[in-house]
Amino acid sequence: MAKDLAKIAKERKLEYFLISFVDYFGNLRAKLVPAAAIGGMQKNGAGFAAFAAWLDSTPADPDMLVVPDADSLVILPWKKEVGWLAGDCWMGGAEMADTPRVMLKNQLKKARKKGYRLKTGVEAEFFLLSPDGTELSDPLDIQGKPCYDQSALMRRYDVIREICDCMAGLGWGPYQNDHEDANGQFEMNWDYDDALKTADRHVFFKFMARTIAENNGMRATFMPKPFANLTGNGCHAHVSMWDKTGKKNHFYDAKGELGLSKMAYHFIAGVLHSADALCSIWNPSVNSYKRINAPVTSSGATWSPNSIAYGGNNRSTMVRIPDTGRVELRLMDGAANPYLLQAGILVAGLDGIANKRDPGKRIDLNLYAEGHKVKGLRKLPLNLLDAIRLTEKSKVLRDGFGDSFVKSYVKLKHSQWDDYAGSLSQWERDNTLDC
Repeated sequence: MAKDLAKIAKERKLEYFLISFVDYFGNLRAKLVPAAAIGGMQKNGAGFAAFAAWLDSTPADPDMLVVPDADSLVILPWKKEVGWLAGDCWMGGAEMADTPRVMLKNQLKKARKKGYRLKTGVEAEFFLLSPDGTELSDPLDIQGKPCYDQSALMRRYDVIREICDCMAGLGWGPYQNDHEDANGQFEMNWDYDDALKTADRHVFFKFMARTIAENNGMRATFMPKPFANLTGNGCHAHVSMWDKTGKKNHFYDAKGELGLSKMAYHFIAGVLHSADALCSIWNPSVNSYKRINAPVTSSGATWSPNSIAYGGNNRSTMVRIPDTGRVELRLMDGAANPYLLQAGILVAGLDGIANKRDPGKRIDLNLYAEGHKVKGLRKLPLNLLDAIRLTEKSKVLRDGFGDSFVKSYVKLKHSQWDDYAGSLSQWERDNTLDC
């Protein structure tokens, strides 16, 4: 039985609720609802015009109603009279199956019917910049190899601590925070959980990090590659498949190679098979392709994949096996829609399991330096347009996501690409004015 939000509002002295949803492009949208109205909203949903967000809709369509999920409730740690709620989109009396959160929920239902329960964690990387986003917020952060730089980390102690304290207070189980490989870049981790909960928390984490940064006179960005010479923002996902009870890890096999089961290797093979087709979802911005296949950064490595391969505890591969019973997917970046990120994992992984796909032999070379030695190594797409075309023609994605979602997503991404292609860059001005 769903929690009674009106009752919770009285008990917790909440004055307002943010009823939110995420559109295809990962934008967080919301309405601010007074607590006195939350009972009706919980039953009927808050009304939105779907065309006003990046969803495949028109101004002629009826209201889209966003029904809040009471289990997702987060009370804003910095504004305790406000509760945040993730919502599911409805139109015409039915859930909108192609909207991101509903899409993920439906993928999870498919998995449950097969007896599977996906658990995931994400590594959220971000930069702390000046308010206008043009410079690092810390002018002293200049080391050539700044990863784990204690002094730079502690100069941003107030912001990082506030975010971490919020996560701890919310019961997320944060366990480490570090200065990442780029100047001005940080990563924060919290405990893995069921995929829907991880996705909801991922959405809220990005909102929280940006808000706390703004409150401290900075700007947090998850942009994949904000600086050409520095390592970009990845969003690695750690993945394991469990039984329905959540007690047995189907990926663990003490006798399996590197502690993984046959199922886990089929899952990996599914991810490898559809990785290029998933790039427009996992790497959804024009800027994403300045992170993957990127030239060496000032630190000496991009830490981003440049080919489709898996290995053991090897950070140069797209899929890494860091420990027994789980795998790390290193392709996704900070622009990825948290719900579609998780849904894509399931679509590819379930396809691999169902078809008993074979990942082949793992690669233990440094692919950044020795990738040319691997015969037949598949490369990732070089730009968003190529990625969109791969998504469009993928039978696995059409079967998994459904034709209507792929058609709508590709249509909107083509629109975004056309908008970008119609713009003029400073590079073009610098290099072609005198032609």
